Amino acid sequence: MNAETRMLRRTALAAGLQSALAVAITVGVLCGVAVLIVLRSQQADQNSLLTTTVERTDDVTDPPAGVWLAIERYGHLDLTPGLPAEALDRNALTATAADGTTRTSDVSVRHGEYRTLTQRRGDEVVQAVLDLHPAHVERERLIKALLVTGAVGLVLAAAAGAWSGRRALVPLARALSLQRRFVADAGHELRTPLTLLTTRAQLLRRHAAGTPLESEVDELVTDARHLTGILEDLLLAADPREDRSRQRTDFAATVRDAVTAARPAATERGVQLDLADAGPAPVDGTETALRRAVTALLDNGIRHATSTVTVAVRASGKHVTLTVTDDGTGIDPEVMPTLFTRFAPGPAGHAPADRRRHGLGLALVSEIAARHGGSVSAHNAHGHGAVLRLSLPRAS
Repeated sequence: MNAETRMLRRTALAAGLQSALAVAITVGVLCGVAVLIVLRSQQADQNSLLTTTVERTDDVTDPPAGVWLAIERYGHLDLTPGLPAEALDRNALTATAADGTTRTSDVSVRHGEYRTLTQRRGDEVVQAVLDLHPAHVERERLIKALLVTGAVGLVLAAAAGAWSGRRALVPLARALSLQRRFVADAGHELRTPLTLLTTRAQLLRRHAAGTPLESEVDELVTDARHLTGILEDLLLAADPREDRSRQRTDFAATVRDAVTAARPAATERGVQLDLADAGPAPVDGTETALRRAVTALLDNGIRHATSTVTVAVRASGKHVTLTVTDDGTGIDPEVMPTLFTRFAPGPAGHAPADRRRHGLGLALVSEIAARHGGSVSAHNAHGHGAVLRLSLPRAS
């Protein structure tokens, strides 16, 4: 079983469990409402039966089924044959005889539960006793039926949810498979020319040893290696099945290397790239991905600066912060909410050349920051220019 099939099955199982949970909550609420309605209906019927029996009875000999009567006249108590002695509420008889108040009470004994209605009627006090056992049996039968129905419904809901979830995820799984295949093919096709480029750069460095071009060729070799690392990191980022190992990295050193690599591009655009001195700034992460994030922030600053881009790294408390400040025109307020969104359009009414570009670069910075447990933010500097800030958890 391949990873895609396992992922599909886990997702379908999760969808089935979520459907079962939703059905369980719904069934539970409905069962609770149904039981409550039945209980109230039973109670109303029981009270009505007791009231009718007390009002219409003349003696204790012929009460309705399941009901017994007790009539007290001038200190003499008549009982329906078969009335359980423990079901008679003598306290209610005495109290009602004294004050004439109608009383309803539930009497629980070892062998059952009874409801009594005691009412004064002229010179006599009548008490009707109702056996609640049939009502309890009916209630238990209803609850069992609801439980069985609910259990069957949960099983069917889980099965239906898993089935429908699997069918719904099949097109997505195919799309992901095609995407990973494309990335793998593209990576394979790019890896070969990058390997050749690195090899030729190393050969060129041997020939350039001791010449004025030696430092430039060294930087070319370093850039080729970084490009290979970026390709590998992109391949890993495109495949969520891969577990990327992290290691302790000096983020300040990563920033220094990225600034060194970006200086030729800055010089070509007439921009001065200043890096403030910073001590060690340890973070746990993937050095190649962090370098991509720094490079994207530097590229953004260089493209929009007028003359200067200032870079600073600061480690304080539990965070390491990179700040890239340019002296350009700043970020349009219309762009700010979608600055880190992929392919977000520029502000309406501006010419394409006047729009601050923010397609993939800053979106990738945001994703890399999130993968490392950090965040990225942007705001306009006081006066002019933009400030982009990348914050990462500091390694303990």
